[in-house]
Amino acid sequence: MSAPAARDPGERRASALSLERVTRRYPGNAEPAVDDVSLSIAAGELVALVGASGSGKTTTLRIAAGYETPDTGAVLLADGGATRDITHEPPQRRGFGMVFQHYALFPHMTVEQNVAFGLEARGVRKTERLARAREALAGVGLDDKAARQVQALSGGEQQRVALARALVISPRVLLLDEPLSNLDPTLRQTMRDELRATLRRSGVTALFVTHDQEDAFAVADRIAMLSRGRLLQVGSPEDLYHAPATREVAEFVGRAALLPAERRGEGVWVTVGRVALAAPARADSPSVSGTDALAVLRPESLVLVDDDAQPAWEGIVAGRRFAGGHTVYQVRLESGAVVEVMGDGVGAPEGATVRVRLSGQPLAVVPA
Repeated sequence: MSAPAARDPGERRASALSLERVTRRYPGNAEPAVDDVSLSIAAGELVALVGASGSGKTTTLRIAAGYETPDTGAVLLADGGATRDITHEPPQRRGFGMVFQHYALFPHMTVEQNVAFGLEARGVRKTERLARAREALAGVGLDDKAARQVQALSGGEQQRVALARALVISPRVLLLDEPLSNLDPTLRQTMRDELRATLRRSGVTALFVTHDQEDAFAVADRIAMLSRGRLLQVGSPEDLYHAPATREVAEFVGRAALLPAERRGEGVWVTVGRVALAAPARADSPSVSGTDALAVLRPESLVLVDDDAQPAWEGIVAGRRFAGGHTVYQVRLESGAVVEVMGDGVGAPEGATVRVRLSGQPLAVVPA
């Protein structure tokens, strides 16, 4: 099979990528690794695949890359107004860039040589590929490290080299597998911002896998959550946080307590012990009627009060967490449920008895 014609390394041509009803089963496994997943990524969009270990997100990424072939379904690429089926095309013919979890840099090469390697494999002349490599390194802030050996770089710098190497070939789509997982927490926060800024500048279409929701929230335009191979919800970070579609999404995204509730019209009632408290239900919550519901109580959904005249739930402070501008209290209610409560201006010690009310914010509701 002949290789495709080399593309101009300076050409930026983002493409739209679609997975249509993709399923992948492995021999000996009762459940499919990926189960009827459909996902569309617009040209220039950044989408994160999130989920717990074993959810199918890495297999989905490998299917998009061409390292796995689905048993059923299709992988489509829309490029320049034309859409083609690339389900059975090998990785090298797809024109995609890939950033691996462990970066896969060549230790015997300099930084510049690592970045230029993909262009050399595509038959680009040496003067041109070195110029493009320096341009790519400048784009990630490493133009002054071009002559260094990769082992001499920090983890964050190696991550940027891997990103420059993937971007220098002007990929139609960029795929990233846990690109920030090897960084320490402080550097990771910085690199989230840098990664999004770099991808935005490049205009590339990107699909990346992460188990860390903070990485996904910081980088992605939209998030696709997988569980046991099935796609549970696709939406903006705000959608998944404020309006989860299922119990699993509510529990995975952010911090929340899920308490039995009753949906009455546009309101939701939550009863703990003998005290029932009400709040508006979010209009974008799933359609749940009657008592077959769980209220999603985020820390900002609750407040501590010292007014005995108003109905409130009583509980014991089981723990507290300083979170910069505020303190979050873990309160064990008389039902045994533990909720987290924003406690700005409150100095309740552990073991103290406190009263908890709904803050009045609209509550998300999911099926029980």
